[in-house]
Amino acid sequence: MSASAPAPGEGALSRLQKLLRTTAFKLSLAYLVVFAVFAFLALGYVAWNARRVLDDQILSTVDAEINGLAEQYNAGGLRRLINVVERRSREPGASLYLVTTAQGQHVAGNVSEVPAGLLAAPGQVEASYNRGSEEGRLERGLEHRAIMRIFTLPGGFRLMVGRDTEERDRLRAVIGRAFGSSLALVVVLGVFGGFFVARRVLGRVDAMTETTRTIMAGDLGGRLPVSGNGDELDRLAQNLNAMLERIGELMHGLREVSDNIAHDLKTPLTRLRNRADEALRTAETPDALRAALDSVIEESDGLIRIFNALLMIARLEAGSGTSPLGPVDVGAAAREVCELYEPLAEERGLPLAVSAGEGLIVQGSRELIGQALANLLDNAIKYGGRDGIALEARREGERIVLNVADRGPGIPEGERERVLDRFVRLEDARSRPGFGLGLSLVNAVVRLHQGTLALKDNAPGLRVEIALPAERPA
Repeated sequence: MSASAPAPGEGALSRLQKLLRTTAFKLSLAYLVVFAVFAFLALGYVAWNARRVLDDQILSTVDAEINGLAEQYNAGGLRRLINVVERRSREPGASLYLVTTAQGQHVAGNVSEVPAGLLAAPGQVEASYNRGSEEGRLERGLEHRAIMRIFTLPGGFRLMVGRDTEERDRLRAVIGRAFGSSLALVVVLGVFGGFFVARRVLGRVDAMTETTRTIMAGDLGGRLPVSGNGDELDRLAQNLNAMLERIGELMHGLREVSDNIAHDLKTPLTRLRNRADEALRTAETPDALRAALDSVIEESDGLIRIFNALLMIARLEAGSGTSPLGPVDVGAAAREVCELYEPLAEERGLPLAVSAGEGLIVQGSRELIGQALANLLDNAIKYGGRDGIALEARREGERIVLNVADRGPGIPEGERERVLDRFVRLEDARSRPGFGLGLSLVNAVVRLHQGTLALKDNAPGLRVEIALPAERPA
């Protein structure tokens, strides 16, 4: 029975759920909430200020009306005040006037009805009212709001002066609609923006994920895509690509080492077996067996040295030296190594000159730096001709430079990078003892100390230059 195919909407739903779970969408949603809160507070503050300004404007208008009526009252008394109120009440506008007796009977004004007991307490108040129509009819059911000031006149008469708040309420409604629509627009744009950002980020992450799958499947040549805008995903991709480059180099080196071990160790192992077999077949005396065993031990020691060198190179390339790093006087190390190899050079008839300054301090391992110099001197003594060897240590700016120069046949320029690999030996050197690991070990030591190694022409001969970063004074 075949598996049922997913429903048409299941794929889209799964993609939507995946999109909603992304960190980019969650961050966008969090930013949206924060921005919406700030927008709500800002718009609310604007609305509150607008209402306060309108209220102040209404009160200013009411106070101006009251000042004018006070002047009329002072000039002509209550009758003149009533006449002025009657005249102003007939004028169109939002101003409100009302004069009543002490019992609340209407005397003059354009306000027909106010809440009971409102006129009994002088002062400022905001209340509802009904206004008389032009024909004198009451607009029953159409209540209005107004800001009013109430005064008690001599004889118990009451005066109410106010201003209708319809304009203020209309403006508040407009601000409220703008407030709501702005928040809705912010939310909608924020959600769509979150979807857009999350989709772009998710697309790039999916592309990286697809590339990593091909890499995990065995294709180490795959690289993560870089958009080129220099964002955090680009920096992550560049660092991962650099890591993949390094892993590729290590895997390539591992394959080469495996091939070289299988090829270069086959001969000494075969020779070791043949000597042991020959001793078993032909040796008839204890002295012959002893000589055969000595030959086997010597061959075994050579194999052990090969494996020790390979193990040291592997440790150095992994970033773990054989001794802790500390301040090392490179000049003193160079003089000590020269003293160690001077008898061997004299035995070969090679002058060995050393020139090392004082205070050449680097941060590193004295044992490993000495081992690297020993390997270079050993190679120079083996292949350096008869015109002498020179070892120099000097400071160049922020670097300590070590030079080992000889006058031998040198190394062709096209082979200088290759000889730094393991088990690489040139044709002229195959007839001499060695395994092709000396320069590989030197290169590993230099890389551990964050230095550079260069093979240069000494015209004639070879000049090996090591540059290490000098330790800065405390």
